[in-house]
This record gives sequence, structure tokens and C-alpha cells, in this order.
Amino acid sequence: MPEPKPPVVSMRGVSKSYGRSLAVDGLDLDVPAGQCFGLLGPNGAGKTTTLRMIYGAARPSAGTVAVFGRDVARHGRAVRAQLGVTLQDNVLIETATARENMEIFGRHYLLDAETIARRVGTLVEFLQLGAHADMIVRRLSGGFKRRLAVALSLMNMPELLILDEPTTGLDPNVRQGLWSRIRALRAAGTTVLITTHYMDEAERLCDRVVIMTRGRAIADDAPAALIAAHLAREAIEFDCDEAEGERFLAGLDDAVPHLRTGDRLMAFADDAGWLQEALRALDGGDRRPFVLRPANLEDVFLSLSGTRLDEEG
Repeated sequence: MPEPKPPVVSMRGVSKSYGRSLAVDGLDLDVPAGQCFGLLGPNGAGKTTTLRMIYGAARPSAGTVAVFGRDVARHGRAVRAQLGVTLQDNVLIETATARENMEIFGRHYLLDAETIARRVGTLVEFLQLGAHADMIVRRLSGGFKRRLAVALSLMNMPELLILDEPTTGLDPNVRQGLWSRIRALRAAGTTVLITTHYMDEAERLCDRVVIMTRGRAIADDAPAALIAAHLAREAIEFDCDEAEGERFLAGLDDAVPHLRTGDRLMAFADDAGWLQEALRALDGGDRRPFVLRPANLEDVFLSLSGTRLDEEG
């Protein structure tokens, strides 16, 4: 039986301060080879700072960061040669075409003209840029600019692709298209490290996630495993005042996980159908509006942190 590969990224006791502000606080992190790994959390959780330390744009205030077994602080150039990075904000030459942007980026990696031409053609097809490849970048839509940004990060055929909030602000069709491309890269053996605050994105793409808040990791596992460990498979949620919520919960087993945010109460069970009956009993048989849905990673975050993802700084 082959030995497991060492992690592509290994962080131990990593902290990063900016003045009096602690952006990352004692983070331990291992990113396995060949997986799609997600850093999940609200804006301000420390996700982007963590990525910046991994690709060498920021140095940790404490701890060590190793990528491909090399200390990034000492071997930054060698590490970056094996990386592809898509930043939150597109970094493009607006007055050049998409194709010219890729060619310029290829020369940055000292690729020869034949290799550049071949890879540009492959990426135009892979990211479905089509005729847009020969348009001036400033005339492209936001979705095509985002595809181009991903294409640039793939010009050097990286072993590790880092995507920082890759689909923020994109419409659903473009998001789905980028998800498909990310799945294809992962299936081909590329390790993908992605930050996001979209629950559906993390659950659909990631083999494993770390949930972060205030610079700390508060959970680390496969999405389904996190939900099973902290909650249950299904959720029922409805509006009620505090007294109604207490009466509803009094009729349940103490082991039933539940969360409350404002006037919204959520209860969890592997089969939440019986919770509907408990809700009808609360209302004397009347039908109160409710939502029955699968439990998700935002529920896990709420159960661990006490806040919703959109309530964090």
C-alpha cells in the first residue's frame, strides 16, 4: 500500500499581526495533496491573510509556513514557481486583449513562444473564453474577466492553485461555470485551496474545510462530517417569539440540537419530519409557515460561533 503524500501546505502556530490588530491567531493547517480544500468564514476572519502567508506576500509574525515541504520564508521564489494565485481583485492589463494578457503572463514565467501558444489555446478552450479571448479586457464582462484571472493563474500549470473568493459578485450561471472548471482541475490532480463565504460553494467543491473566525480555526473536517458531528442531516426553521420557542423545545428530546437567531428558531434531526408534527402541536394543529431543508455549513458556523457568517466583521 503506497504511503500517503505529505501535505502540500503545512502551517504550525501561525499568527499575523498588523499593528495591534491580530489577523491570524495561532493557526495550524494541513492541506492534503490532490484535494479541494476550503477556508470558510466571514469577511475579516483571516482567510486572505492566511493565503498571503502561503504564497509569500506576507510573513508570519510567529510560527512556520511550509509549501511543498519548503519554508516559504526561505524558499519563496521556488515555492511561487509551483503556485497559481487568483486574487480577490482581478489584476489585468485593461488595454490589452485577454489573449495578450495570457501571453504576457507566460513570458513572466520564462516560457518559450511555442509553449505559451499551446497553453493559451488550451486555457481559452478550458475556460470557455471563445471569441472573447481577442477582445480588449476593459470591454469584457465581470464574468469573463474572472475567467481570465483564473486562466492567468494556470499559465504555469501549477501544482497548487490558490483562489481567493473566486466567485464573489458573479451571477449564478458564471459561478456554476467556474465550479465546473475547478472540479475538472481537482480531478486532474491539481491541489486547490479556495477561500469563500458561500456555503453552497464550499459544500459542492471542497473535500475538506476549515471554518475560521477572528483569525482562528474553529472546525476542520469534510463538510458532511462537520454537519454530522455538530448537528444532524435536516433542519426545520420558523419564526416564533421567545415563549413559543421555549414551549416548542420543551416538547423535544434534550438531545435535539437547536439554534436561535433573532426571531428565527432552527431545530435539527436526521429525519426532521417528526419536528413538523411538534410544530403543529405547538400551534394547535394550525399550519405555521416553516422551512424544511438540509443542514448546512452556515448552521455549523452559527452553532460554534453564535453568529451568522454575514454578521461577522
